[in-house]
Amino acid sequence: MTERPRIVSLLPSATEIACAIGFGDAIVGRSHECDWPPAVSALPPVTATKLEKGLVSIEIERRVQQIVASGLSVYEVNAPLLRALRPDVVLTQTHCAVCAVTPSDLDEALSDWTGTAPDLVSLAPDDMGDVWGDFARVGKALGAEAQAEAVVADLKARIAAVSARVAGLAKPRVAAIEWLDPLMVAGNWVPELVAAAGGENLLAVPGQHSPWLEWDDMIAADPDLIVLMPCGFRIPQTLAELPTLATDPRWQGLRAVREGRVYAIDGQYFFNRPGPRLVESTEMLAEIFHPGVDFGHEGTGWVRVKQESFA
Repeated sequence: MTERPRIVSLLPSATEIACAIGFGDAIVGRSHECDWPPAVSALPPVTATKLEKGLVSIEIERRVQQIVASGLSVYEVNAPLLRALRPDVVLTQTHCAVCAVTPSDLDEALSDWTGTAPDLVSLAPDDMGDVWGDFARVGKALGAEAQAEAVVADLKARIAAVSARVAGLAKPRVAAIEWLDPLMVAGNWVPELVAAAGGENLLAVPGQHSPWLEWDDMIAADPDLIVLMPCGFRIPQTLAELPTLATDPRWQGLRAVREGRVYAIDGQYFFNRPGPRLVESTEMLAEIFHPGVDFGHEGTGWVRVKQESFA
C-alpha cells in the first residue's frame, strides 16, 4: 500500500495495535468501545450496543442471551457512516460475537458497497502466539510489516523482563475470574500471562475460550489468591458488584477470601484487550503475586479488595 490507508477499527485491541505500529493518525472511524489512546475518542463511532447502560453482570448475561436467542446481533453498525468514511481497511474480529462487532455484522454495509470495497482484516486470537500474529496481520494490511515486527519484539522483551524479575519466587495458585455472575474463569491468553508473572493458573487452559465456573470446582481448587477482571468492567463497577459474591456462603470459606488475597483489576483496559497493554497486564499480576515487586500499577490498574467490600 503506497499511500496512507484510511482505517476504520471496530475492535479496541485492533485500534491499539494500529496505533502502536504508527497508524493512529490514519484511523478515521472506530467502534463505540474504542477509547485508547485517548485521542481516538474524538473519532466518529460506527457501531453501537443494544445493551442498556447500568446493567449488572447477571442482567448483562440474560440480556445477551435474549438477543442471541432471537437470532440478532448484540451490536448495530451505522452503514451510511461507514460508507461515508471511505475506509481502505476495516479491522474487526471473529473471536467473540458478544465482545465486539464481527464480519457478519458488516454484511449489510458491505453488500452494496459502491467502488472498491475495503480490505476486511479479521482478528481471532486464542493465545499469545495468535496475539503476536494479529500484530503481523494488521501490519501486513497496512504495509507496515517491519514496524509490526519491531513492536512485537519490544513487547516480548518487556514480558520476558517481568518473568526474569520474578524467577525463583514462590508461585501462588491463582483463579482469574472474567465474569462475576455467573462465574467465568479467564481463559485464552490469560493463563499464559499468569505463568509469565510467576503464578500457577487454575481452572482454565491456555488457548481455550473462557469457561463457565461451577462453585464446586472453585471450592475444590481453593486458590491462594483470586484476581477479578470482569470483561469490560472498570474497577468501581467490579467493586460495586462484590456483595453479590458474598451472598453465597461458600465464598467466605475460600482461603483467598479468608486471608484477604482478593484483587480487582481494570477489565476494561487490560487483560481483555489482546494488544500492546498485555505487557502492563503481566506487570500487574507480578505485583499482585509477589509483594515487593513494583511496576507502579497499584491503585490505578488494580486494587486490593477489602473485606468490607463483601458486606
